[in-house]
Amino acid sequence: MSLTSAATLATLDRTGPRRITDLAAVEGVTQPAMTALVRVMEESGLVERRGDASDKRVTLACLTEAGASYVRTRRQAGVHAFERLIGELTGDEVEALVAALPALKHLAELESQDREVPKQ
Repeated sequence: MSLTSAATLATLDRTGPRRITDLAAVEGVTQPAMTALVRVMEESGLVERRGDASDKRVTLACLTEAGASYVRTRRQAGVHAFERLIGELTGDEVEALVAALPALKHLAELESQDREVPKQ
């Protein structure tokens, strides 16, 4: 799976159903590229398209249960990888990581805000 596919699934997991144009903007790809990507993920059973109740002209890309499971599995694999690597650090290095956690949390919040607001 491409990084853009994985990032798109993570965005849908984090933010819920989105218009393809919004997903394209958030992921930094063209609308036609996102349309093709959503089609491939739909064929794989990771995403489905649904109508938007608030605007009948709009189609939303939605994560399926299989897509949500994929995102959870990838996140858990990442957690396990970090646990293993952190276990190899010295005590001083672990303390430095703990001290950096507030700044890292703030960076994650900034990144999340940046990804949720499509740039015009």
